[in-house]
Amino acid sequence: MEFHEAEKRALQHIELAEKFLAEGRELINKDTVQASEKLYKAAEEAVKAIATALNLDEARKALEKGRWTVSLLDDAVYAASERLGVKEVIDWWDVAYRLHVDGFHEARLGSDGVRLRLRDVEALINLAKKALEK
Repeated sequence: MEFHEAEKRALQHIELAEKFLAEGRELINKDTVQASEKLYKAAEEAVKAIATALNLDEARKALEKGRWTVSLLDDAVYAASERLGVKEVIDWWDVAYRLHVDGFHEARLGSDGVRLRLRDVEALINLAKKALEK
């Protein structure tokens, strides 16, 4: 029963990630600040999906707390990277966090800067889908 619930939560995170990815992609040439935040949110949901699918401690802690924190997300990225043997996860997450800070909060990224980072967000979402299949 618990596994089924975790799988359902992971799927919900993936659905949200794909929604935010589509919205972010649409906004790249119109509003880079909002595009950056949507893409960051997509990456955040992908990390939550990965952590939930892999039943990481961080996912359990977030469930107990009733929310995710940046430190739980960071820890989940490191744990997922180790568990899956995919070192790039850390780089993809760092890129997403840069979208959040430099693209959204500081409004320092132009369309090209946001577009260049899109691939890393997509890679995180693809990894989340693969993690759910395992």
